[in-house]
Amino acid sequence: MTDAPRRRTSLFARRSWGETSRISAILRKETVGGALLLVGALLALLWSNSPWADGYRALRDLTVGPASLHLDLTLATWAADGLLAIFFFVAGLELKREFVAGDLRDPRRAAVPVAAAVGGVAVPAVLFVLIAGVDGARGWAIPTATDIAFALAVLAVVGRLLPSALRTFLLTLAVVDDLLAIVIIAVFYTSSLAVPPLLAALVPLALFAVLVQRRVRSWWLLLPLAAVTWTLVHASGVHATVAGVLLAFTVPVLRSEAAGGPDAGPGLAEHFEHRFRPISAGVAVPIFAFLSAGVTVGGLAGLATALTDRVAAGIVVGLVVGKPVGILAATWLVSRFTRANLDEGLNWVDVLGLALLGGIGFTVSLLIGELAFGLGSARDDHVKVAVLTGSLLSALLATVILRARTRVYRRVHEIETLDEDHDGVPDVFEPKADGHVD
Repeated sequence: MTDAPRRRTSLFARRSWGETSRISAILRKETVGGALLLVGALLALLWSNSPWADGYRALRDLTVGPASLHLDLTLATWAADGLLAIFFFVAGLELKREFVAGDLRDPRRAAVPVAAAVGGVAVPAVLFVLIAGVDGARGWAIPTATDIAFALAVLAVVGRLLPSALRTFLLTLAVVDDLLAIVIIAVFYTSSLAVPPLLAALVPLALFAVLVQRRVRSWWLLLPLAAVTWTLVHASGVHATVAGVLLAFTVPVLRSEAAGGPDAGPGLAEHFEHRFRPISAGVAVPIFAFLSAGVTVGGLAGLATALTDRVAAGIVVGLVVGKPVGILAATWLVSRFTRANLDEGLNWVDVLGLALLGGIGFTVSLLIGELAFGLGSARDDHVKVAVLTGSLLSALLATVILRARTRVYRRVHEIETLDEDHDGVPDVFEPKADGHVD
């Protein structure tokens, strides 16, 4: 009696239709957010390089807030510390959902995006340090972040037919990338630590956790507790965006047994994500981009001067070379040691295209640049020029590769959307007689 043939392990296996639909909805929202982010960055660049540049700097440096609470901050700082806390709150919700109910709870499925994210952080960091030298080493983490909204905005234009498995891989990679960025900011960019306010932040955080665990949704209870937690974390010296992640990690992903258990529908995390993702993608990140991307380039001569800075050169090389090399190498190593294969019709050039999209760094890269070298400093201006240049080059290279594969993606797209029984679920996502999905 012969054994049944073993089912081939796929490097980019399809998820269930329900999960694919959820991911598609997230990608659509992030794509819109990416377009708004680009608009905000473009407006900032145009204004800061116009005859009215002093007005932009005056707006960016305008100080508001109560001095008694040490919250008399510039608008740029409010955007980086306050609005991005919303961004990281949503990222934290998605992180927890992936680890509790998504692909990251399965080590086999998590191996590829986790390895790719780690490779996409390690290689550009090493290249940056080698190029920037000891003098600029503090900015080592700048080229390690992927801006998913920016990347998806590019993908919406040049790769809208990209197979669902590759889109999911890009989003999951970005989720793990966000986790690594959170750890990096908390550990490496906390200049001074005040323990009393950090310990005090545990009180409102615990009260928030108790309420959300009891499925309380009342904003007038939760929002003040979140604000107090943010204020105390800010006062402790830890970057205030970490408060958004801590709050998100307390939110339950699955429904309680009293409410019908996991099979009864989405938990409170998905409810909050649905409410706050549009605010994050449509308001918080674009405003941050507007207040952070403004840099006076000074024409081609100014651009050349900025890019001759070793720190700027390290950022560009890290984003354009380091990110794709790290992602591609890590993915290849996983396939090598697990003997997993690419899906039929896909090629390693498709992975290279995605890896180049991973080199589009913006939101977190600009934030780390400000933390490393100081907002408004000469080197911070060079960082902005380098991040924009590296991201643009990565986007252009990814465009060339992904556009060249349009015919293949169109064929896969036709398979993934075919619904011959008209039940609303494409045939390829329906289980076969052996219980598997194609």
